[in-house]
Amino acid sequence: MEPKQAVRERIWSLLEREGAARFPGARGRIPNFRGAEQAAARLAEQPEWRSAQVVKANPDAPQLPVRRCAHREGKTLYMAVPRLSEEKPFVAVRGDPTIRKALAEGRHVALKELEPIDLIVCGTVAVNHEGVRIGKGGGFSDLEFALLLERGLVGAETTIATTVHELQLVDEKLPETAHDFRVDVIVTPAAVVCTRRRQRPPGLLWDHLDAEKRAAIPVLDAMAQGS
Repeated sequence: MEPKQAVRERIWSLLEREGAARFPGARGRIPNFRGAEQAAARLAEQPEWRSAQVVKANPDAPQLPVRRCAHREGKTLYMAVPRLSEEKPFVAVRGDPTIRKALAEGRHVALKELEPIDLIVCGTVAVNHEGVRIGKGGGFSDLEFALLLERGLVGAETTIATTVHELQLVDEKLPETAHDFRVDVIVTPAAVVCTRRRQRPPGLLWDHLDAEKRAAIPVLDAMAQGS
């Protein structure tokens, strides 16, 4: 089993064993966890959140309270289309920020239509105190960040945060690659960890993208063809 997947399996099992996972479960996804609402409320107390006018958040269940908070506070909220599968790969959320309603009722936008982003909230399976994170696999969060970086919509000053259960925050060294980004702020229901080590990829790493993935993501296919 490859190193990242071994960490995922261990964390999913731990959350299940300790009763920390809740519907729709942990395994195979960004795990929804007990206390997600408290973690979102704690994130909303942080200066990086209070100063942010434009937020991009992942569409997974544990970050729904974060998206609802952004909507409630009148922030501009963007969410990626799952797997970046459309020509306009992001959604400007207008109403209820559940994934189904956001996709149905929000305004689908191209990269060139996005506003510069102040704060990114990403989903995580495991994260350590240095900000190294492991997602559910597939690399779409890293790819979204790289696309935004290529367009100048994020930079060194953009804060990246994640909300997780305490069991997902580990002390060990975690595997990472050149296309992985690290998070700056880790929020659990009970604590906040600021890593302040903004290690960021340089942008799109084309040699990390196989032909199948390029062809499946319209915006990548268009960029590869120079259109």
